[in-house]
Amino acid sequence: MSTHAYVVRVAEDPADREACFTVRKEVFVGEQGVPEDIEYDAYDAVAVHVLAVREDGVPLGTGRLLYGEAAAGKTGGDLTVGSLGRLAVTQAARGLGVGAALVRAVEDAARARGLVAVDLHAQTHALGFYERLGYMAYGPEFPDAGIPHRAMRRVL
Repeated sequence: MSTHAYVVRVAEDPADREACFTVRKEVFVGEQGVPEDIEYDAYDAVAVHVLAVREDGVPLGTGRLLYGEAAAGKTGGDLTVGSLGRLAVTQAARGLGVGAALVRAVEDAARARGLVAVDLHAQTHALGFYERLGYMAYGPEFPDAGIPHRAMRRVL
């Protein structure tokens, strides 16, 4: 367990974006077996990415916010709702509050864009994590990349 402090920020420059993709590759492709060709998509170019970085520069986690037309397919067409996705925390950083800090950073980015709620598709094993952050599950379970998921929403 690391005792290093970390910061969460919007990934503004190419190096930050690359750090986000590195974390996603480690967690989703490496640990969970998601095919790399479906992990990265056209939404990466328009999303707001957030990044948690340890004080020594080591990336610890990431997440992204889709909004507007980019989110419409994930929010039932409601343009006032953002879509949180690709939330990933490195194995070494789990249990340090990084995931919760990333979710709050995505919510802050959503509020800054005038959104009234955030939806997400949670892996079913993570439902409790999101429920503790105020998200409510709705709809049936469904597979995504071969992993069971549920839709969830939090009104901001």
